[in-house]
Amino acid sequence: MSEFTFDVNVAESVLDVAIVGSGFAGIGMAIRLTQSGIENFRILEQSADIGGTWRDNTYPGAACDVPSHLYSFSFAPNPRWSRMFAEQKEIHGYLKDCVDRFNLREKTSFNTTIVSAKFDAGTNLWTLTTYAGRTLKARLVVMATGALNRPAYPDIPGMEDFRGRVFHTAEWDHSYALEGKKVAVIGTGASAIQVVPAIAPKVKSLTLYQRTPAWVFPKFDRPIKSLEQRLYRLLPVTQKLFRGAIYAAGEAATPLFLKPSALSKMAESIGRRHLSRYVQDPELREKLTPTYALGCKRILLSNDYYPALARENVSVVSCGVDKIEGRTIYASDGSKQVVDAIVLATGFKVPVASAPFDIIGLNGKVLQDDWKEGAEAYKGMTVTGYPNMLFTMGPNTGPGNTSVIFYIESQLRYLLNYVKEVLAFDDASLELKQEKQTSFNEMIQTRMQNTAWTSGCHSWYLTPSGKNTTLWPGFSMEYRLITRQFDRESYVMHLATSGTVAESDQSLNRLFEPALA
Repeated sequence: MSEFTFDVNVAESVLDVAIVGSGFAGIGMAIRLTQSGIENFRILEQSADIGGTWRDNTYPGAACDVPSHLYSFSFAPNPRWSRMFAEQKEIHGYLKDCVDRFNLREKTSFNTTIVSAKFDAGTNLWTLTTYAGRTLKARLVVMATGALNRPAYPDIPGMEDFRGRVFHTAEWDHSYALEGKKVAVIGTGASAIQVVPAIAPKVKSLTLYQRTPAWVFPKFDRPIKSLEQRLYRLLPVTQKLFRGAIYAAGEAATPLFLKPSALSKMAESIGRRHLSRYVQDPELREKLTPTYALGCKRILLSNDYYPALARENVSVVSCGVDKIEGRTIYASDGSKQVVDAIVLATGFKVPVASAPFDIIGLNGKVLQDDWKEGAEAYKGMTVTGYPNMLFTMGPNTGPGNTSVIFYIESQLRYLLNYVKEVLAFDDASLELKQEKQTSFNEMIQTRMQNTAWTSGCHSWYLTPSGKNTTLWPGFSMEYRLITRQFDRESYVMHLATSGTVAESDQSLNRLFEPALA
């Protein structure tokens, strides 16, 4: 499939909504638009298939660390989940099923990479430019590019000259057989705790390079019996209730992260017991014991990570990599290891201080410049100076303890009302008031102080300056409540007609005066 697979006449017209990205957020937005009777939209996807991170991350052991029933749309439930924690292939299949169920494939342009977006205040339209140099116009743009779509590569001297095979977990090389190989895994995040147990039994040796140990807790995973699936299919309310129970359990854990307490110390003891149960060697156990507060870095769930590290063919180097020469990895502690392959489990470039591509708003404002000290937005969805540019999973809307889908659904409700407000007029745009963005982000950073997320460790939650622009600093239900209604008073309406610019309520009065007369 090639770029702009839709009819050329459509390409030359103006879209009501352009959705950039086809992961959970992009598909969810498209479903909500369809359900609201808004059909003039397009999903723009840079790849040849939908699915975002669940399309790209096909490494061995890839799975979700949120229970399946909560890691799916409430408005598109799946009674056929096979496990409590679904694996990559099943989640990708669920997303493809949603696309087919709501007839979204015909509204998706594949192999279409957007490289810039520019707003025209004269027409209140966004012009999107693709990698191939083609352009299309849209009244509103929904950025659904996600946070886990750009692999982060470590800056290790000599890695580009490594004589073996190197690949990132998000770009797994399935043509390369690891059986019988000496393998190094660099990184100990969410992908590492899944890939290490999956490949450790196959390789000759595995060396894990760990800068910081993770807090790892038991994963209460199991197959979902056919009888349960049948119950969910025949009585959907039972699945809805189970989903609610899972959500409530996660929400109840929120206080663990908000401030140190006896409860958080108790939780840390559970993590240490989990480690002691599977790792008998005191030296290895010491290497794997975190020394930072629970929640400062992402908490991981696994039942087989610690047993894999205790295998005879697995060793842990508790420091970073200093350099690579030939096929030899030199660690910071002076040790060295000859390997055949390097697996980079080093995560992603989370856009805490950058835009996914060039976005140019009012008066030549450049989002990359505005976010150079750390990304910020209003409720994580709108940014002053960029009218009709809407973000899903924007700054400070990441979950610290629950499903990202809950946050996405909260945003979809708010954004849908924004879209309806704009489309009620022929040529309108809504611009966020600066004071709203400023006061909201001051509140966010004030509340972030003294939480586990800012307690001193180095994590991908933080910008280089130490500002947390990633997570929501509180209960997810609170975020649901502040996004339930579209607060129209926080925006100024601009009308392109005759070059007029009108403030919100005043513009409405002028437009309806003839009808009232």
